[in-house]
Amino acid sequence: MMGIVFGTSGWRGILCEDFIMDNVRVVIRAIADHLIASGEQHKGVIVGCDTRFMGQRFACEAARVLAGAGVKVYLCERDTPTPVISFEILRRHAAGAVNFTASHNPPEYNGVKFSPSWGGPALPETTKDIEQRANRMLGAPSCATLSLEEASSRGLLERIDPRQAYLKALEEKVDFDAIAHLGKVALNPLYGTGRGYLDEPLKQRGIPYIMINDRLDPYFGGQPPEPSESHIPDFIALVKNDPAIRLGLATDGDADRFGILDSDGSFIEPNYIIALLLNYLIRVRKLEGGVARSVATSHLVDAVARKHGIPVFETPVGFKYIGELISQDKIIIGGEESAGLTIKGHVPEKDGILACFLVAEMVAREGKSIRELLERLYAEVGRFITRRDNLKLSPQLETEYADKITNLPAEVAGVKVKEVIRIDGTKLLLEDGSWVLFRKSGTEPVVRLYGEAATEARLAEVMAAGRKFIMG
Repeated sequence: MMGIVFGTSGWRGILCEDFIMDNVRVVIRAIADHLIASGEQHKGVIVGCDTRFMGQRFACEAARVLAGAGVKVYLCERDTPTPVISFEILRRHAAGAVNFTASHNPPEYNGVKFSPSWGGPALPETTKDIEQRANRMLGAPSCATLSLEEASSRGLLERIDPRQAYLKALEEKVDFDAIAHLGKVALNPLYGTGRGYLDEPLKQRGIPYIMINDRLDPYFGGQPPEPSESHIPDFIALVKNDPAIRLGLATDGDADRFGILDSDGSFIEPNYIIALLLNYLIRVRKLEGGVARSVATSHLVDAVARKHGIPVFETPVGFKYIGELISQDKIIIGGEESAGLTIKGHVPEKDGILACFLVAEMVAREGKSIRELLERLYAEVGRFITRRDNLKLSPQLETEYADKITNLPAEVAGVKVKEVIRIDGTKLLLEDGSWVLFRKSGTEPVVRLYGEAATEARLAEVMAAGRKFIMG
């Protein structure tokens, strides 16, 4: 094993390879030592997991290690969505949370995500400290632990179910009375933690719904638990073949990402959902503030912001940067093209459950389909079409990449480069309003190529030019 490395959402690895119990104990002990060093250990730590293999087992072992270090643990009784864990940190004024999740990754992965006391994903300075502590302990004797029974008897362990508190708080942020007039809704938690969260508010109000993939399955039905168009063909077919369904609402494995289907079964890109909700929250909800988006997210968001005269905060990829702005109460909504968003007054973490219900509220109150709402928005601010491709690099191309990205072209697809943005990857803004972004993966020989333009034809030109620049 090369060592413990925290990415944008914690440390992830493949089960039975690097993600093994000994390494998990080391990472959890490193988190405990980080909290002790910061003097926050007395506040307690939420411990939860998603529905992956060994999730509950890992969570219980984490509780034993934390308790062995003298840190109080609030152990979730069942698999729990990531945004709910974030909510519980804030509700209990806890020191943070340890969450065993690999989010939308394939089933052979698991991960440890640490969230500090402010409720969002840990910032780089925090994860770097935990990473260094963990790597110093690799190969050392086993960490001291307490049994769950002894931890409980010493007052160091409390079992919790944060579901009802979260759902009650959600009622303050979503107009469920409006949703009650929407009509039939289709739900798809993708065998993940959204079970009991997507359906319960509808069930309580007698709102008609149909739900699929709502049982525990660590294989996630043979697909990664990601609510993207390519991974939910059964859900698309369900909505398409039932004319009574007004919306399809899906969440990923840990319910921090969302997937939206219009009434005809068509998949709506997250980029467009973020922009539509921004417009809705300003125009209908009358919320005030700016908007945050990652560098890879559509400039349709910017066009809506210009229309309403509000500032745009462009962030690196990684929701922690958007979460900071939510915590500082600077923005109405923050979102990423990878289907994460949250809003003013909510948790500083991606929340796919909230996103789904906000879309349902918007469609119900506007009385139009998502496609109709999007066409109306295009008529007001202009059309934006986005795409993302993964470019796999040969060893030679990987060696050449650094030189290429240093010596950028003066124009792309016949249009001059107006500005270069390097806050995360390399983004070229063109004079006609289109743009292209190159982001190299930190874990594999892949460059993520993003592009946006006003028409499909122009986008095809921009993407082809971007591909040619990288691949030669």
